[in-house]
Amino acid sequence: MQDKSLREFRREFIAGELNEQDLLESPHLQFMEWMEDAMRSSIIDPNAMSLATADKMGKPSVRIVLLKNASEEGYSFFTNYNSRKGHELEENPHASIMFFWPGLDRQLRIEGVVTKLAENESVDFFNSRSRLSQISSAISPQSKVVESRETLETKFKELDEHMADFPITRPSNWGGYILKPHSYEFWQGREHRLHDRIQYELEEGMWKIQRLAP
Repeated sequence: MQDKSLREFRREFIAGELNEQDLLESPHLQFMEWMEDAMRSSIIDPNAMSLATADKMGKPSVRIVLLKNASEEGYSFFTNYNSRKGHELEENPHASIMFFWPGLDRQLRIEGVVTKLAENESVDFFNSRSRLSQISSAISPQSKVVESRETLETKFKELDEHMADFPITRPSNWGGYILKPHSYEFWQGREHRLHDRIQYELEEGMWKIQRLAP
C-alpha cells in the first residue's frame, strides 16, 4: 500500500453529537448509556477495550482486553498476573483504558489507578468460564517465549486428560484487576473534524465537567 492511499483515506463523522445539556452528572452513568448504545448496535465485542500500561521507567505498552464488570467503583478485567501487563501494573499502577465504537463514531478514555480484585471475585469469575478456557489459562505462561504452538497444545491436552474427572482450579497467578477512575474523556466524532470532547475530572471528590478542543 502506498503512502498516498493512506493519506487519502478519510470520511466525515456524522453519527451523532455530544452536548453539555445532554450529559449525565455521573461519568459512570454516562459510560453505561454509551455502552448500552454500543451493545444495541451491530458493533462486535462492544466491551473490548485498549489497556495502556507503563513500566517503572515509563516505557508504554498497550493491548486489547475485555471489560468484565463496570460499576461506580471501577472497571474490571482478568488476566495472568505474570504477564507483561501484570508486571507493569505491579511496578506502576497508573493505567488507561479506551473503548472505540466505530459504528457510533465514539471513543471513551478512562484514566485511573489499578489494583487487584479480591481473591473470591477472581475465583468466582474463573469458575464461570468454560472448562476449555480454564485449561488455557492454567497452562499458558502468558507473555513468555514458548517453543512452539505444538508445545502449548500438548500441555493443553495433557491437563485436559489428567483432570478429566475433576474441576479445574484457578491458578494463583491468574485473576482480576479493577481500574478506579479519576478522569473520563468522551469523544464524539463530528463533521469537518470539529469533534466533541467532554472531560470529567475528579477534583476533591466531585466530578468537574469541561469541554476540550478537538
